[in-house]
Amino acid sequence: MEFEVIPAIDLKGGRCVQLQQGDRNAVIFSAGNPASIALEWLNMGASRLHIIDLDAAFRYSDNFTIIRDIIERVNSRAKIQVGGGIRTYESATRLLLLGVDRVIFGTAIFRSPQLIERIVDEFSPDRVMIALDVRHGKVAIDGWREVTDMGLREAAAKAADMGAGSILFTNIDVEGLMRGINITVIEEFISYATLPVIVSGGVTTVEDVIKIAETGACGVVIGSALYTGKIDFRELVNLIYSGYKRRRRQDSNL
Repeated sequence: MEFEVIPAIDLKGGRCVQLQQGDRNAVIFSAGNPASIALEWLNMGASRLHIIDLDAAFRYSDNFTIIRDIIERVNSRAKIQVGGGIRTYESATRLLLLGVDRVIFGTAIFRSPQLIERIVDEFSPDRVMIALDVRHGKVAIDGWREVTDMGLREAAAKAADMGAGSILFTNIDVEGLMRGINITVIEEFISYATLPVIVSGGVTTVEDVIKIAETGACGVVIGSALYTGKIDFRELVNLIYSGYKRRRRQDSNL
């Protein structure tokens, strides 16, 4: 499986934003016209986009029209995964029927597990991703405002039991701080996971991305480091892709 480098597009009030530690008032970056930003990432080599509806996550409103605009303008040039406030059958299916590649469930793991199982049954495991947002080694839900008693091993097992096709693992402790990743936590979670894992949280440098790729994760979501210019996305994509091609050549020669 090719390692994916995925730009984040977080939506708040119709704008593309980046927050620090999920705090609605701690805005690191803000720009209008999210659909144009999505197209810029595609033009620089993105094959998947990661869209989070922050307003829906915090139960204020939603940015469905913006998401629909992005999908219409992307026009099958990239896969799109969407999360944030997907708590009902209706909110999940309208995104999937719109053309979203996979929906991301977080709080529903605890509040509505039967909803996740229904979506898996009616669509497919590949179209369902479980978000495991972790603070101090425990899963947090409801926009990171509630920390549960569930640890890493149990969380990985629960995601697999629900029949989902993949996991989004976010280390909240370093999210948005741009001080680097905690590779120990990532490695521990990957050791427990039986599903493909995409990692996010704290990614600040190209070295962070390489370390994550070496854990066996299948991808990484990058937000603030891209929008503040700490990572050049085009250069990163070229680096990762050239490395992938090199590994394939080596494997074919074995």
